[in-house]
Amino acid sequence: MNFKEEIKHKTEQIETIINRYLPTEEGYQKAVVQAMNYSVTAGGKRLRPMLMAESAALFTRVDEIWNAAEAGRQEDTTLGRALSLFMAALELIHNYSLVHDDLPAMDNDEYRRGRKTTHVVYGEGMAILAGDGLLNYAFEIAARAFEKAETVEEYHRIAVSMQVLSRKAGVYGMIGGQCADLAAEKMGAEVTEEMLLYIHEHKTAALIQAAMMIGATLAGASSEELDRLEKCAYDIGIAFQIQDDILDVTSSLEVLGKPVGSDEKNHKLTYVSMHGIEKSKEQVEELSRDAIEILASFPRRNEFLEQLVERLIYREK
Repeated sequence: MNFKEEIKHKTEQIETIINRYLPTEEGYQKAVVQAMNYSVTAGGKRLRPMLMAESAALFTRVDEIWNAAEAGRQEDTTLGRALSLFMAALELIHNYSLVHDDLPAMDNDEYRRGRKTTHVVYGEGMAILAGDGLLNYAFEIAARAFEKAETVEEYHRIAVSMQVLSRKAGVYGMIGGQCADLAAEKMGAEVTEEMLLYIHEHKTAALIQAAMMIGATLAGASSEELDRLEKCAYDIGIAFQIQDDILDVTSSLEVLGKPVGSDEKNHKLTYVSMHGIEKSKEQVEELSRDAIEILASFPRRNEFLEQLVERLIYREK
């Protein structure tokens, strides 16, 4: 199949994996679970779990996770099971961050992926609980990977992956980036480029780093290889965010699936407002080129991953 068909097929398989681990909507907690599942099943590119699987494929074969999803069953090996669990967990964390980002106290957005945001449908209080629930449930899911581990090395790889997941999602990662982003809103033109890049690195790139580093860790990558992938993911994340800022200026609600112009509405200083459209596009090009060079440097070439990175960075929505 061609690249477009392959990415569609793998996205469908990732949906199968994620749906396998969603909580059941029952009991006194039914309302919050419904709100959690509403946000997760809204669709999306499933970028992070796909990057995780394809980063693992730089170091070993990962056909099992795709074959298992195709057959509607769980994976047989420690690596396959761990990958699927961490793929689902990371996507839940990503969605928790979106639920909280959309809240009136944050970006105050009413649409996400072409439909009403969680707080608009379920209320602010339930949306806060849904985000909290997704974050906690994500770690509950990821911890299940230990159940399949049989060797000390497998336990170690899962433990390192848990550390990466918690750090990149926490105060030294995504939450730290969101904190700096809130502070920047009050600073206006006083925001420096250093602070802006810190926000992009931690708020956006951190979860992409988590995806690629966890995939590689579970597949047996060395510390030096993990460092290179962390830099690669940094380039991807910064380019992704700058492209997002470009689209916020140049796209439309119909194409993007969410309101455009929200950065200007919320008085946010972005790379685009700081450097302009053309300079921003040049930076996206440079970061993309560096990321692809790093990916192409590994002995086990993954051309699908290289194409995926290019398509994601130069996306139109």
